[in-house]
Amino acid sequence: MILIVYISVAVIAVAFSILVVYLSRTLSSLQNTLDNVAGTLSGLEKQMEGVTSETTALLHKTNKLAEDIQQKSESLNTVVDAVKDVGTSLQRFNQSVGNVTEEVAVQLDKNKTKISQVVQVGNAVIEMWDKWKDKKQKHDKHFSN
Repeated sequence: MILIVYISVAVIAVAFSILVVYLSRTLSSLQNTLDNVAGTLSGLEKQMEGVTSETTALLHKTNKLAEDIQQKSESLNTVVDAVKDVGTSLQRFNQSVGNVTEEVAVQLDKNKTKISQVVQVGNAVIEMWDKWKDKKQKHDKHFSN
């Protein structure tokens, strides 16, 4: 019976030794894995720092761009207001021209007989002038020959 106890203790000791060896290998492998993870996380942390600094720079540029766009938008609003004022002025001018045109048309309609008489008198004066020039040229040719 003591032999069985010794054999059992020996088997337990061998089993425990085998367990310790495999457990040691597993822990060693786990240590390597954790070291790799730590290295990866360290690299990731450096990359995150780079991304953070680039993001901060990009945010500053975006803010400057937004301010620039705001200033240009305000300037453009001034231009739009000026164009609107020009449009209003042109509209008033067109209304004034329309009113003058309408008044001229009314006055022409009222005075069309007088205008017709003036045109007739003007045509008669031009005709008389032309006849007088022709007579003078014939007279000058006659005396120059």
